Amino acid sequence: MATGGPVEVYLDMLSQPCRAIHILLNCAHIPHRVRAVALRKGEHKTPEFTKLNPMQKVPVLEDNGFVLTESDAILKYLATKYVVPEHWYPWQPERRARVDEYAAWHHTNTRARAAKVFLLEVLLPGRMGVPVDEPRLKRALSELDDTLDKLETMFLRRQPFLCGDDVTIADLLAVCELMQPLGGGRDVLKDRPLLQRWKCRVQAAVGQSFNEAHAVLFAVRDRHRGRL
Repeated sequence: MATGGPVEVYLDMLSQPCRAIHILLNCAHIPHRVRAVALRKGEHKTPEFTKLNPMQKVPVLEDNGFVLTESDAILKYLATKYVVPEHWYPWQPERRARVDEYAAWHHTNTRARAAKVFLLEVLLPGRMGVPVDEPRLKRALSELDDTLDKLETMFLRRQPFLCGDDVTIADLLAVCELMQPLGGGRDVLKDRPLLQRWKCRVQAAVGQSFNEAHAVLFAVRDRHRGRL
């Protein structure tokens, strides 16, 4: 059982893994305090934050002097240390291994490929004032389609969530990434009914925490639509 004060988490809610952590903290009712770090303002490069995390990245967790970086490690730490429903990160070895399996695959697949679409369609044009590089975007979308195929055939198959019958931290990591292209008005699950149903199940499982975590992304989407 955890002791001490609330954990502190350094988050930018436009960051996909930050949203996953935010959802778990709220769903599992873990006492916490959010320290906002605005990446767009360079707040991750200040001397104070660099001392906390020399990698100059969010998310970061600080728990009574214990500092942890990397979203996967933070999610697993929270689910292991605090009294949370066991389904988030199962204790049974085979079920836990399934979550670890997805998390290991996630970083070079779902995360990398969905983030690239957002980078090409929203971040680079917005920050540099350049038009979208359509050939690069087309290749990125093709790579993302390959990842979506594997999510359906390898992970979901005939089960309701990525790692079994219950929602886990793997689902949080994945859904937050697949929401990211929506910032540019692109719903990458539009023609994927199996994944759409999975996303709805995840939303139902986490309740209002889902929309709260994505409020900033929805605002980016609305601003993007206004410029079209």
